[in-house]
Amino acid sequence: MKDTPLMSKFRLAHLGLAMAAIGFTAAAPLVGLVPAAYAADTVRADVGKPLQEAQRLASSGKAKEALAKLKEADAVGNKTEFEKYQIERVRASAAAAAGDNATASKAFEAVINSGRLSAAEKPKFTEALAGMYYRAKDYPKAITWIQASLKDNPNNATMQQLLTQTYFISGRYNEAAAALKSGKQSEESLQMLANIQLKQNDKTGYVATLEKLAGSYPKASYWADLLNRVQGKPGFSSSLNLDVFRLKLALGQLTKPSEFMEMAQLALQAGNAPESIKIIDAGYKKGALGTGTDAARHQRLKDLATKTLNDNAAAQATQEANLIKEKDSDGLFNMGYALVSGGKVDQGIKLMDEAMKFGTARRPEEQKLHYGIALASAGKKQPALAALKNVKGTAGESDLARYWTLYINNPM
Repeated sequence: MKDTPLMSKFRLAHLGLAMAAIGFTAAAPLVGLVPAAYAADTVRADVGKPLQEAQRLASSGKAKEALAKLKEADAVGNKTEFEKYQIERVRASAAAAAGDNATASKAFEAVINSGRLSAAEKPKFTEALAGMYYRAKDYPKAITWIQASLKDNPNNATMQQLLTQTYFISGRYNEAAAALKSGKQSEESLQMLANIQLKQNDKTGYVATLEKLAGSYPKASYWADLLNRVQGKPGFSSSLNLDVFRLKLALGQLTKPSEFMEMAQLALQAGNAPESIKIIDAGYKKGALGTGTDAARHQRLKDLATKTLNDNAAAQATQEANLIKEKDSDGLFNMGYALVSGGKVDQGIKLMDEAMKFGTARRPEEQKLHYGIALASAGKKQPALAALKNVKGTAGESDLARYWTLYINNPM
């Protein structure tokens, strides 16, 4: 599958979720001997002496020497459970400081499984162990201990993020997707969900997630991907190409001379000379039109749009009467749309309303879409949203209605 900007961004940044593992180290708060909790909790001298020396070495930054000293305590026979616990606490600290993750992980597990940790200490040890396995890329064990941490504290957002990230990088996409759908819909989580859906070839799910990204976190890359996909959707009607251009223009995504020219020509063909002139003017203002070897061609199109506008204005009354007499919904509607584009909003909307009542439109859902877009262009936000909500159709009309709704509610 071809990369999209979203996929590339994901792989480069990993959404920042790997940062959740930073700080999960067996640092000072997790180390040290602890006082006896019960009368039976004693440490014999032959264990206690090397244990205290190992503690001193670890505290002074001599982690490897501390691990070596602990071997003397390990050699003592018939150790009590408390003695074993004290040894593993110091070993966990020293091994982590020495970078011996295998030894540290084993010691941490022993300390956690001892059942002797206080309620305040247990989450710290569990999170540290999860982080160790994550950094060691032992993802199955990382998941086990992350889940253990979340069992004690289900609201730990950092561990929830780390769990999702670990699911993803270990290829457990279904579980990652489920976690992302149930969690907070941040931009990073939506990016990850979209990437999973791409990997699983879930085109419908991907587009739905992309719509959420474009709606909640409007960026040019999300919109570009979304609009490219809607035009490539099976059954998409070419008669809606102008509407895609309209949204691209509103989003500031028209940059090429060919795009301005094509859109202006489509607007003329749709009977909307005022809109065509606006598009051409926007192209000139952006510097896309009026320069280069095609400058004369650009001017000819502008002259044609201006002449068409003047001719239509001169014949306005006669044409309107004929269209009403013939109950020509499409013709009258397009005339109304052109009036709205030319700034005659009330007059134009009145004609559009009358045209839709005829019920003779060739593509009624497309007409509803244009009605919503026209209202939006006239600054009538709430009526536009209400109109767009009623758009149905399977040729791209309902998709574009949703996208226009997203744009109106969350402009870039």
